[in-house]
Amino acid sequence: MSAKMIGPRLKELRQSMKLSQWKMAELLCVSQSSIDRYERNTARPTAENFLVYADYFDVSLDYIFGRCDDPQGKLYEYRPHVEESNPDLKLFVDMCFDPASPMSERLKAVLTKMLEETEKEK
Repeated sequence: MSAKMIGPRLKELRQSMKLSQWKMAELLCVSQSSIDRYERNTARPTAENFLVYADYFDVSLDYIFGRCDDPQGKLYEYRPHVEESNPDLKLFVDMCFDPASPMSERLKAVLTKMLEETEKEK
């Protein structure tokens, strides 16, 4: 683990979604200055907040902690179930994204997860 990588990884993840430090602080229920300290490696998030980061940005803790450079980590195997059970929904999600975009697969996974949660609420 490279402790020096944690802050920059947290900042990179936040910026990749165009979130301000203020908005990230709201998501974690901490102050904006705490986010700043996390990103500068002068403080560490709680274990619960590390999990919020991993879940919100859909990355592994291995990635956040610098144990690997693949955001999905060493043992990460998330596969949305909605695509398997609903071919029409899979087609809709596929049509929403440009396959040439480097973020396409990640955005598709997030949308699929959201739609799956919506279906469960029905």
